[in-house]
Amino acid sequence: MPRNEAQTRMDLIDPAIRAAGWGDVEGSRIVVEHKITDGRLVGGGKRARSLSADFVLVYRNKKLAVIEAKAEKYSVSEGRAQAIDYAERLQVRFTYSTNGKGLYEIDTNTGKERELSIGDVPSPDELWARTFMAENAWRDRFAAIPFEDRAGTWQPRYYQDNAIERALDAVAAGKERILLTLATGTGKTAIAFQLSWKLFHSRWNLSREPNRRPRILFLADRNILADQAYNSFSAFNEDALARIDPKDIKKKGRVPKNASVFFTIFQTFMSGPNESPYFGEYPEDFFDFIIIDECHRGGARDESAWRDILEYFSPAVQLGLTATPKRKNNVDTYSYFGLPVYEYSLKEGINDAS
Repeated sequence: MPRNEAQTRMDLIDPAIRAAGWGDVEGSRIVVEHKITDGRLVGGGKRARSLSADFVLVYRNKKLAVIEAKAEKYSVSEGRAQAIDYAERLQVRFTYSTNGKGLYEIDTNTGKERELSIGDVPSPDELWARTFMAENAWRDRFAAIPFEDRAGTWQPRYYQDNAIERALDAVAAGKERILLTLATGTGKTAIAFQLSWKLFHSRWNLSREPNRRPRILFLADRNILADQAYNSFSAFNEDALARIDPKDIKKKGRVPKNASVFFTIFQTFMSGPNESPYFGEYPEDFFDFIIIDECHRGGARDESAWRDILEYFSPAVQLGLTATPKRKNNVDTYSYFGLPVYEYSLKEGINDAS
């Protein structure tokens, strides 16, 4: 009698995944029933069906593959459509459908598909090498730093994970201007924090040599946003953080420089004694990485005084965060930063309701 899905997974699929080294090779994990979305709200407090991948294979803190399981009685490619959908959401290159007897592989980069034996589940090292064919030392250093999960209480939504990974890929590739476009309410501050966490602990800086911690600037246009970000970075040691505030500057007679992550608003940086802006008290190459929150509000417009700050600190890698897709009134933002390395729309957020 053919096994049902639960029996197929337990008797055939689980052993094949473990036989390939997943869960045994150091740094590898098998995530079972990995939740992707909570499901769209359909009224009355009810939700549409949530999406969960049967297996996600993780190695060196990176998701490398999805495996969609079906009962033994189905064809090996029965879960193909789901496997592709989940892989596209999670932005992994390789995805698989299996009935416990065979393995159907899809390479989402090339579109190549092939049927394999269930014993052909790739090992962690094999899948890493196939996913990242070109070596990149900074990509590997970033991957070695796990997310700060707040003692297990925080896990990134799939789109937050994607945004962080695409931004880090851009940094590793040497890109100097980076843009992330995500709908309001999708946790851009959490994304900024995790990016900063990985840059800080990997010791990335403009020299591209891991010889010191980076100096990171979080730049907002309202004090409430700068304060929220400062509080959201509380996992850093207190002496690593500095809030650039006019009152504090006047009291101490100087801008703060002895920290790693700095928070301020454009208006503070543009102010200063004798019409001399405070940002000019920092060397042009002082900051390695600058995060511009809500950059669509005018920070990159040629006519805006905010642009003076970005141009002054031009050696820094600059990341713009925006909730606004490209429109007539923000073309300068997109012209300055370039096309987004990742986008997550309001429509996607409503459908996912996550």
